[in-house]
Amino acid sequence: MQQQEDSGEDIVIVGAGLAVALGLHRYVCPQAASVVSCVGLVGGWLSDSHCVFLARGVGSVVLESSPALRASGFAFAMWPNAFRALDALGVGDKIRKLHVQAQALRVASSSTGAVARELDFSGKQGGAPFEFRCVRRDVLLKVLEAELPRGTIRYSSKIVSIDQQHGDSKIIHLTDGSILRAKVLIGCDGINSVVSKWLGLAKPSYSGRSATRGLAHYPDGHVFQPKFLQFFGHGFRFGYVPCNANDVYWFYTWCPVPAEALELVQSSEVSDAPAAPLRFRSPFSLLFAKISKGNVCVAGDALHPMTPDLGQGGCAALEDGVVLARCLGEAILGGGDRAGGVAEKKRIESGLRKYAGIRRWRSIELVGTAYVVGFLQQSSNTIVSFLREKFLSGMLARRLVKMSNYDCGTLSR
Repeated sequence: MQQQEDSGEDIVIVGAGLAVALGLHRYVCPQAASVVSCVGLVGGWLSDSHCVFLARGVGSVVLESSPALRASGFAFAMWPNAFRALDALGVGDKIRKLHVQAQALRVASSSTGAVARELDFSGKQGGAPFEFRCVRRDVLLKVLEAELPRGTIRYSSKIVSIDQQHGDSKIIHLTDGSILRAKVLIGCDGINSVVSKWLGLAKPSYSGRSATRGLAHYPDGHVFQPKFLQFFGHGFRFGYVPCNANDVYWFYTWCPVPAEALELVQSSEVSDAPAAPLRFRSPFSLLFAKISKGNVCVAGDALHPMTPDLGQGGCAALEDGVVLARCLGEAILGGGDRAGGVAEKKRIESGLRKYAGIRRWRSIELVGTAYVVGFLQQSSNTIVSFLREKFLSGMLARRLVKMSNYDCGTLSR
């Protein structure tokens, strides 16, 4: 296949990095906005087009491997920290309108049926109403895509390798033989990330557990209460939560399942419920890992693949998107010079290091906590099972809520 080099791009995002792209698009440099305001006050000699240039965000290209936006998939648990990120991106209310607010988290024993703990979600966290919604993956992606400029997403663009070019641009080779040059390369390409491999991050490890999940659809509406239910047992865990009036997200790991699980599985297409091993990146490896290197960094599952026991994988990716857009946007627009050169290169590298510093410890905490919570919830050890039934289930439920008490900030701070 003949190789064809495309025109260079400033920022290339590999994978499902729509949150990063939207954050960059909506980033407004505080210094630039101040300049526009001051100029308007002292005479208004600057034209509208120049004002837009000073205050506008940063463009990017998203490389999506599929031929179209993938509407398939399941759902994400969206805790308060995720909605803070969605609000920063300007799409929080759109997601709220399409998904029901869960009223409580109920944790029960699969062997006895006894409710070990129920947490009320009607209170507040950080002065704001506590939010938990199960958000359909396809809905979230469509909402993010609709807010991006036309042409931001380049479909059927699967990356195969990365080369270094003189002048620090990265050469990206795609499966169709085409080549892209990137001034900044961001890997949002999932657990099998090509970009994280290029950075030298540790290969994700198998947790020893597997899971399956799905989306049960009820055309005429379901009868499930708006609560997040989890059942734990000897080597087994099952849970479900309604997304809206017609869809219920469910998940389980191996071993016998209660009647609720069977009913939900039977309401789902078999092809929509694949089984998969649960993998994670060792939190110890993240202590000194190169999350960023020069003008390259990673985010989302490419950075912190974790077991789903906290329901924080999607939330953390949204946090990444806001923080990365803020750090990179400030680096590119904050210098007041988009012409390139050594100064801009140093600002970009510094901005990516700042992002890596902010997200390193948050990633370590999330990955480590998710692994421990999953182990305790599913362990078949007699002692652990006894402690879980009597004492640990309430503590683990509270831990889920505590991990959501995080604010990634806005795009300007």
